[in-house]
This record gives sequence, C-alpha cells and structure tokens, in this order.
Amino acid sequence: MKKTAIILGATGLTGGLLLNLLIQDENYKSIKLFSRSRIDNLPNKVTQFIGDLLQLEQFKDEFKADEVFCCIGTTKSKTPDKTLYKKIDYGIPVSAAKLAKTNGIDTFLVISALGANANSRIFYNKTKGEMERDVLKQNISKTYILQPSLIGGNRDEKRTLEAIGLAIFKVIQPLFFGKLKQYKITDPKRMAQAMVNLANSKSYNEIIITSTDIKKITKHN
Repeated sequence: MKKTAIILGATGLTGGLLLNLLIQDENYKSIKLFSRSRIDNLPNKVTQFIGDLLQLEQFKDEFKADEVFCCIGTTKSKTPDKTLYKKIDYGIPVSAAKLAKTNGIDTFLVISALGANANSRIFYNKTKGEMERDVLKQNISKTYILQPSLIGGNRDEKRTLEAIGLAIFKVIQPLFFGKLKQYKITDPKRMAQAMVNLANSKSYNEIIITSTDIKKITKHN
C-alpha cells in the first residue's frame, strides 16, 4: 500500500534532497510539505502548506500521513537570538511529534546532532538534547533520531563560519580513527537516504542513529 509522507524543512539542504528521493520513490503516493516559503515546479504528488511553523498546531487537520520527516534546524549566525533559536530547533520538532501522536502517525524521523545532551552546558547541545527527550516522550512506535556530525554540502544561504569549519574538517578528518570516526563530515545525500531507508525498514530497532550508523544504513545506496 502506497504511503503519504510529511516533510518539515524541505527548503533546506537535507530536506530538499529528501524531497527529491520521495518524489522518485514509487512507495509514496503523496508528499505534504509544511514550510514558510513555497517551492516552485513540484509534481502533483506534492501538496504545500505555507505558514508559520512556530504555530504548527494551525495545521492540525492537514497534518495527517503515514510518516513525518523533520529536517528543521537553524544556526547561531542565522538565528543569534537564543529564544527564537530554541523555538525553532526545539519547539517545531516537538510540536510536530505531538501532532503526529494526536493524529495517529506511527513513524517519526527527526534530525538532531552528534553530542545532543539535555544536561549539557553548551546551549546548542542542550537544546538538541531537550528536543530528543521530549520527542521520545510522545512514544511514537517508530521514532528515529538522527545524530549527524557536521553536515557537508553546498547551501543556498551564506554560512561563512560553517564553511570555514567544513574546510578545516576536510583537511583533518583523515586523521580520525576509532571513536573519532563518528566526527567525520556527514554527507547530506546519505542523511536523506538513511531517513528513507529507516522509514521503510521493518527490522531496524535502534532509535538513536549516529553519524556512523547513517553510513552503515546507506552503504549500498
């Protein structure tokens, strides 16, 4: 039976790659996008709901599908205000999980980050950790939390500090061995593919998917 998927964050790098995969995937008859801006030239199987994702509850009646893919995330340079940052990186995924639970959606996938920890003193790690904790509180039967390292790839918006960080990582990552392997740059194409593979898996039991796991899940793709 063909499925309906919801994507939050399809205008971003990983979300856009995920959207393209689902458009091409015959297992999906319908894709619903929830975002602040419209994407042009999409096929008929894609329906777009445009509005303020900080008020996601306004879409309660439309927020119905078989799976939710949450690719929401911002950066310190793009959102320097910590209150707004938390509303985006914590608030939107948790609101989406609550709506998924209310509407009987049994598969929820969300992108977090390596090092997420609700008890961390680092704001970014703490925010991601609190998001993971409260998403898991919804007890959605198939929940997958992806924890990538620094995500590679080219973005439309300018992220100077992130570009510098990526350049440095590319130089030093051949030195990463053992446990350090998990800190190697995560390919956004692999991330998107991992989300699709996990959503369609009947046997993968891990909830927390690390950067190393992402590579294993997409090894043959």
